[in-house]
Amino acid sequence: MKSVKANEILPDELLIELQKYVQGETLYIPKAKKNYRKWGSLSGGRKAIDERNASLKSKFNLGQTIDQLADEYFLSTETIKKIVYSKNN
Repeated sequence: MKSVKANEILPDELLIELQKYVQGETLYIPKAKKNYRKWGSLSGGRKAIDERNASLKSKFNLGQTIDQLADEYFLSTETIKKIVYSKNN
């Protein structure tokens, strides 16, 4: 996250109004909801995890055990259980 000086980008009237509430502090202004994207949607990370989880569920349904899947995917048995028993996918 890049830091930006408010006095360099905001109109004076808005800066004066903001200074009524906060001065000399860091203020985080979130994106508008219409511009928000879920984690991994741009990088493909979310898609990769969803595909991995689908593969895990498929292998579990074909008979692989929780322990076998944990060893194969380098995940804890608790994580495997969460994935294979979840209602998602």
